[in-house]
Amino acid sequence: MEGRGGVGASRDEARLQRGMDEAERAALIEGAVVPVVDGHGLELVDLEWRGLRPRGVLRLYVDKAGGIGIGECERLSRELGDVLDAAAVIEGGYDLEVSSPGLDRQLKKEREYRWAVGKQVRCWLAGGAEFHGRLAEVTPDRLVLDRDGKRTELGRAEVTKARLEAEVPWPRKA
Repeated sequence: MEGRGGVGASRDEARLQRGMDEAERAALIEGAVVPVVDGHGLELVDLEWRGLRPRGVLRLYVDKAGGIGIGECERLSRELGDVLDAAAVIEGGYDLEVSSPGLDRQLKKEREYRWAVGKQVRCWLAGGAEFHGRLAEVTPDRLVLDRDGKRTELGRAEVTKARLEAEVPWPRKA
């Protein structure tokens, strides 16, 4: 979807927006989209804003219990495009992409870890050790994995990479 960006914004608002860094812009965008995402009964898993010139790219990853379908992503995208344009939080043209987070998403941000609680994950530690299990708990200092009733605590500082493990109804090949 192409955004019109800046429509309805005063010159002062537009001037202030030009001075924003990408993190500030992403926070403004998030403030505009979260109420709409929540209103659709969905959860915002991640938001990626790339203010590339001449066009920016806004990627939103949303989910709900049981997963999200293409039709829901399309409806949300249409509504969000209108809301973002009316809020004038993005200056200039941009492309809006709304999708599910995917079956084997890499977890990077705190929000993604919280969303992944209850899901199967694989974690790699500094030094090469690898652990997998159901993510049972997330704190600022540790991740707790549950594998067949056995809990394993991993220090967050030690985890170099974490990703979802696709849960499929057929046997996985090694």
